[in-house]
Amino acid sequence: MTAPRLGLLLPTRGLLLGENRRNEGTSPASVLDLAERAETLGFDSLWAGDSLVAKPRLEPLATLAAVAGRTTRVRLGTAILLAPLRQPVLLAQTAAAVDVISGGRLDLGAGVGGAFNEAQRNEWLAAGVDPKERGARMTEIVRLCKRLWTEVGVTHEGRFHTVRDATLDPKPLQRGGVPLLLACHLATGGDAQYRRAGRHADGVIGISDSPEDFAEVLRRVRGHAEEAGRDPDTLRAVFYVTVNIRDDEQAAIAEADDFIRRYYGLNFWADKWGPFAGPEAVARRLAEYAEAGAQEIVVRFASFDQPGQIETFAREVVSIIHNEQVTSF
Repeated sequence: MTAPRLGLLLPTRGLLLGENRRNEGTSPASVLDLAERAETLGFDSLWAGDSLVAKPRLEPLATLAAVAGRTTRVRLGTAILLAPLRQPVLLAQTAAAVDVISGGRLDLGAGVGGAFNEAQRNEWLAAGVDPKERGARMTEIVRLCKRLWTEVGVTHEGRFHTVRDATLDPKPLQRGGVPLLLACHLATGGDAQYRRAGRHADGVIGISDSPEDFAEVLRRVRGHAEEAGRDPDTLRAVFYVTVNIRDDEQAAIAEADDFIRRYYGLNFWADKWGPFAGPEAVARRLAEYAEAGAQEIVVRFASFDQPGQIETFAREVVSIIHNEQVTSF
């Protein structure tokens, strides 16, 4: 089994969830400190989540630009950027700028998001987007951004956006533009998500699926890539897992449930998260996702002690993985 890379989701949302936001370790500056510490600990990538008003947090691309100034090696990514909330030319420009600032280290994990509750539905309306159109908008945005990153004099007449003779400069440093990893879920959505990723994206990012379900997602996406004449083996496979590391499993479950409910307003996926348990169980689960095809695993800690979880993960979970020769981080 090829060793997966290891990513960390920065707590840009979590820093707003504690009882006292002004406590040490829950300030915006602490996010940058954690980013720097994670690079020192050997993480391969750092990621930031997204929401406008439904789940308030630091804006992800602005955050990653700041993180770029505090790091030198790690790749930087969004997990998950709600691309249909944004005007595509502005998105393409901002992403290109972050890629240039970071020396060509940016990945865009992007998805259509959800409309599960009133706050989420209102978020789409606040951006002037009909929630029912977000999938179609995503396809148009992906295609337009890729053209703006690689072409000059782009003209586009689409269902949602019109662009005439537009040239974006500076372009991303990465050849072919900023890699786009599209969110796909076996449990939600239809075949359009797999088709969009297979035909237009640089890879897939999964969340909430079991290892078996994620393997099926990859099979479907690669099938669409092959039908489109693309090499399916070139598509990257990333999985985003939510964990809480404690030897006291009941305490881990209780804290994680509290965190997730504050994070989303409800625990929509319930037992699809996790594991919330000791280091051995977490290491085992990561190995299962790697076996299912994940080349990179992004870890989010469902905990109000982000620094402590990061240190425990690096010290205990990674050592177990090393000893079992599952992978090397």
